[in-house]
Amino acid sequence: MKTLLLWDIDGTLIASGGAGMKSMQTALGTVFGIDGSVADIEFSGRTDRWIVGQIFRKFGVPLTEENITRYFDGYVAGLPATLANPQARVLPGVREALAAAAAHGAIAQGLLTGNMRRGAQAKLSHHGLWDHFPFGAFADDSELRNDLGPHALRRAKEHHGVDFSGPSVWVIGDTPHDIACGNAIGARTLAVATGSHPLEELARHKPTLLLENLSDTAALVRNFTAG
Repeated sequence: MKTLLLWDIDGTLIASGGAGMKSMQTALGTVFGIDGSVADIEFSGRTDRWIVGQIFRKFGVPLTEENITRYFDGYVAGLPATLANPQARVLPGVREALAAAAAHGAIAQGLLTGNMRRGAQAKLSHHGLWDHFPFGAFADDSELRNDLGPHALRRAKEHHGVDFSGPSVWVIGDTPHDIACGNAIGARTLAVATGSHPLEELARHKPTLLLENLSDTAALVRNFTAG
């Protein structure tokens, strides 16, 4: 293994049709009896723990580990229903890119996502993608996205016995937060305009590679494995 790909989920691998936001809003009612909107909370590029902190502050819910756990239990329980919507889909080229990387022999793949691990598993399992990722870093590790990279690198080393670092690592995502997260560990970054941030905005953050989508599988693998 010479190259490590660390993938974001929402807006990069899949579009969920707002399933995460809908499930978080539903959980407010089922867990705390609160009837309120979370539409004004920033979700894009943020971690679930950060988002929950904002929601709790907005509605006056004490930010305790017990409440966080109860809320995430309700959130994950509601995901299967909210994911069953016609807008939930795997984004262009993703299945082919994951399969090509897995078949390459020198490429390892993991997750670097703002989702809690249980939420990540629910979302990716819904689309048959979870088994591509034997390890990752999640919002369980920190509410700050820039803290997640070292956790992903440590787990990659534990799984593959390889000390991935610097340009051998690619962080792939659809937001400026993903680019910053990659920069924080000295990785190369691939930004894709398949989420809520257009090419022009992503370009201002100077990713290593900027693409409209992941549809050119051969070019992706060439970039990932270039020295």
